[in-house]
Amino acid sequence: MLRYTGIAQALHWLTAAALCLLLPFVWVAENFPPGPVRVFWYMAHESMGISVWLMVLMRLTWRWRHRAPGYPAGTGRVAEGLARLTHGLLYGLLLVMPVTGYLMAGNGQDVPFFRVLNLPGFPHQEALGIAADSVHVWCQFALYGLIALHVAGTVWHVAVRRDGLLERMLPPQRPL
Repeated sequence: MLRYTGIAQALHWLTAAALCLLLPFVWVAENFPPGPVRVFWYMAHESMGISVWLMVLMRLTWRWRHRAPGYPAGTGRVAEGLARLTHGLLYGLLLVMPVTGYLMAGNGQDVPFFRVLNLPGFPHQEALGIAADSVHVWCQFALYGLIALHVAGTVWHVAVRRDGLLERMLPPQRPL
């Protein structure tokens, strides 16, 4: 079976790991009163969001130059269409959410990126902050649903179809 390139695999799993950190970081931040601890956890959340945005841009750039491997034999057109739609929407949300997060965080202040550099903010605009927050929150729930569909599709291919689809996103395994 053909596989994604090692770079595509690495970007996929690094993005998944970053997403697993994003949500807990903001939950932790929300449970602290205003102060330096809360600011730290928001900075971690925002920095991971920017990192996801950069990884998705790298992944799309890589994908533009390196085609995805084909689907396993017997995968129907509907299943392929759903997979393409889900992936396209995932990419879209993973590009939109960091932008809306930046529009919220940079609204009137600079945005620290892992405390290594400051990304420039812009003059405070109340309406922009409210709109960005609404889009960010709605996209969050759409993202949860798409990730659930992505994982459910993978589980279906692994447990029901047993067609090796997951192997496309894993390095070759050596026999024991």
